[in-house]
Amino acid sequence: MVFWVFGYGSLVWNPGFEYDEKIIGFIKDYRRVFDLACIDHRGTPEHPARTCTLENKEGAICWGAAYCVRGGPEREKKAMEYLERRECEYDSKTLVNFYKDEDTLEPTLTGVIVFTSTPDKVSNKYYLGPAPLEEMASQIATAHGPCHEDDMVIELANEVRKVLGIGIGKGISIEKKLVGPPHIPHKDNIPSLQLHPLPEAIAMDS
Repeated sequence: MVFWVFGYGSLVWNPGFEYDEKIIGFIKDYRRVFDLACIDHRGTPEHPARTCTLENKEGAICWGAAYCVRGGPEREKKAMEYLERRECEYDSKTLVNFYKDEDTLEPTLTGVIVFTSTPDKVSNKYYLGPAPLEEMASQIATAHGPCHEDDMVIELANEVRKVLGIGIGKGISIEKKLVGPPHIPHKDNIPSLQLHPLPEAIAMDS
């Protein structure tokens, strides 16, 4: 028995379960959106944070990582139980095709599991829906939850701010050109990205 699961958020860098193989690639006709409430990690039920989920969008692609778990029913069960606890805000599991090569029409894998959410505020209590960018940013920036702090990550984040020329708490800003990955064509009309000082870093996993 073998199962594959696709991660498109923190699962990419912090899977948290034992796996046998990892492949970087993408799924088609989905994009990330911050339309889902996080109430047990980055936020609380009274003041939810926002976390990303997937939205159907024809022609879109979503990059991430596919993980393979082999070794029999018990090992698969253990991995899936962990994932279901961790991804508790997602009320659906969807089977998707996974691609490794952008130039092929044939998927590398089929029947890959991905955690998704029903975009309905009535049937899905965690679904927040879209909101203006400024509102989402404020909600994300001010939310607090029972995530843990990692002193090493905080120290590293502050050093990154120094390299970028962003003074911690000094109101210094710097402009950087917005540059996408090599597979995304660069467009001249993409505005420059204004970077502002961030609050004290808090390391989070999910």
